[in-house]
Amino acid sequence: MRQNPQTAGRLRPVDLARRHGLSTQAVRNYEAAGILPAAGRTPHGYRTYTALHAHALDAFLALVPGHGHGTATAIMRAVNRDEPEEAFRLIDESHAQLLEDRRTLHAVERALRDLGPGAGPAPGDASGPGDMFVGALAGKLGIRPATLRTWERAGLVTPRRDPRTGYRVYTGADVRDAGLAHQLRRGGYRLDRIAPLIAQVRAAGGLEPLAAALHDWHARLAARGRAMLAGAAELDACLRDRDCDGPGRPPGAPGPRVA
Repeated sequence: MRQNPQTAGRLRPVDLARRHGLSTQAVRNYEAAGILPAAGRTPHGYRTYTALHAHALDAFLALVPGHGHGTATAIMRAVNRDEPEEAFRLIDESHAQLLEDRRTLHAVERALRDLGPGAGPAPGDASGPGDMFVGALAGKLGIRPATLRTWERAGLVTPRRDPRTGYRVYTGADVRDAGLAHQLRRGGYRLDRIAPLIAQVRAAGGLEPLAAALHDWHARLAARGRAMLAGAAELDACLRDRDCDGPGRPPGAPGPRVA
């Protein structure tokens, strides 16, 4: 990274921006959001940054792919408040969510293995032991009844109506489809991507249409895990830089040289 030759050891906004192909306004926005420590100022009021700011920006941009923008922002704010325990807690929560997503994927795969060409009664069958009303099914899945009605409009479930009460009745096949939709939604799939998968499973009586989706899901979880490792490495470098330089260094004071 190039330094301002007139302020040895200090960096201009453009120096940080060029490092990652950002605009200088983006750098200022990151500072305003608390992602970067407060900048120092020249006697004329111009912002000056140091290696600590450069490492903070490196860490934030590396954290985003694995943790998301919001969590990465919260992590860096905690670091800049000199609250590393809070930053570690946020990272732990993110890893716990990744583990839960892996468990969700495995649950989907187990559910799919249990499905066969004739699994569950056909949607047009008469009432049977697997039939459920909307409230019971919503409770079983831990969602709101309104969510099931949204899924119905999207074609994910096709409940019939009880001829006497007019209530929606979900057959065993509907319960299965709702369970698959719920798991795929938790995996990050949009309704417009889930609907054709469930439709193909119904029509084909098999699970092949979901093979590509599951493969993609595995790949996305692996990419998140790898990104978390990369983010951890950059954050560790940022924290070591702060430890060596001292957490109480006044903003704008000369910091370590940046290659």
